[in-house]
Amino acid sequence: MKIRHARFRAATLAGAGTGLLATTLIAVPAAQAAPAPTPDPRAHQARQQSQVARALADRLGARTAGSYLDRATGKLVVTVTDADAAQAVRAAGAEPRTVARSRADLKKVEAALRRDATVPGTAWAIDPAANQVVLSIDGTVRGARLARVKKAAAKHGPAVRTRSVSGRFRPFTSGGEAIWTNGGRCSLGFNVRKGSEHYFLTAGHCTATGKSWFADQGTTRKLGDTTGSSFPGDDYGLVRYTAAPEDTRGEVSLYGSTRDITEAGEATVGQKVTRSGSTTQVHEGEVTALDQTVNYQEGSVSGLIQTTVCAEPGDSGGALFSGSTALGLTSGGSGDCSAGGTTFFQPVGEALSRYGVTIY
Repeated sequence: MKIRHARFRAATLAGAGTGLLATTLIAVPAAQAAPAPTPDPRAHQARQQSQVARALADRLGARTAGSYLDRATGKLVVTVTDADAAQAVRAAGAEPRTVARSRADLKKVEAALRRDATVPGTAWAIDPAANQVVLSIDGTVRGARLARVKKAAAKHGPAVRTRSVSGRFRPFTSGGEAIWTNGGRCSLGFNVRKGSEHYFLTAGHCTATGKSWFADQGTTRKLGDTTGSSFPGDDYGLVRYTAAPEDTRGEVSLYGSTRDITEAGEATVGQKVTRSGSTTQVHEGEVTALDQTVNYQEGSVSGLIQTTVCAEPGDSGGALFSGSTALGLTSGGSGDCSAGGTTFFQPVGEALSRYGVTIY
């Protein structure tokens, strides 16, 4: 998986003027081949655990409510609803934990919240460790809307846990080294290709604002044109390069060094992750939920990765990764890197599948 050309180093940036985050390109001279990256045993373990978790989820179906990494031991824990499922989990090398509510039960709760609590400023996702749906409410939800949301949550008793979030949920926009369009300023995410054609992925709230993209505000260095965009609902977009890159090497900037990205993967609850962005540079955190639904003022986005990694305007579209594995594109969130906050990421795999492209 590659994130930059020899001509451009991908550094995460945010879309300005539209409220969205993205990864940008910094012009650099053609470089000599970099040395092979040192294998990261933690990243290798995370990939294995993610694969096991996915395989068990497919096998167990309704007999599990999800999985997570135990914070104390780092071991993969898989929730189960019966003894046979527990035996299958042990056989796969993971630790079973019996819970009262299946994933199907919790999905019904989410469906009810979608019907009764979809107002801007709310978000929800399943917390497999607590065996609950966590309903987050930002500071803009007040008065009658707050009463409506709390009433909707109360219907489900202990199956729903509410959580107040300071600030407001928003796509991150503004600032940072930029790629430009007539709709505003954003940043490039991951380089991808289909056959001999080359593209890049960025946040969908960015590609929704314009067609042609440039490496400078004066529009003298054209990068390419938007060929696909999904926002709201999802938050990813695809831009086709006007000219193919000169090589196939890719890196994420760590602001002082770089990280070679070699593959795409799926996040796991409890996984340690890193985000690189031009506004706040490199920050680390933990995955706290998958399949997150967020109700931005601009509309609802589902299927996101929720994390404790901080981000600010200017980081939009930037890279979320673990070791050498790409996981997502920065979408939005609340808070900042002084007080902390919650940040949501579009899983990169969904965009790759949607457009039939691969990271190089």
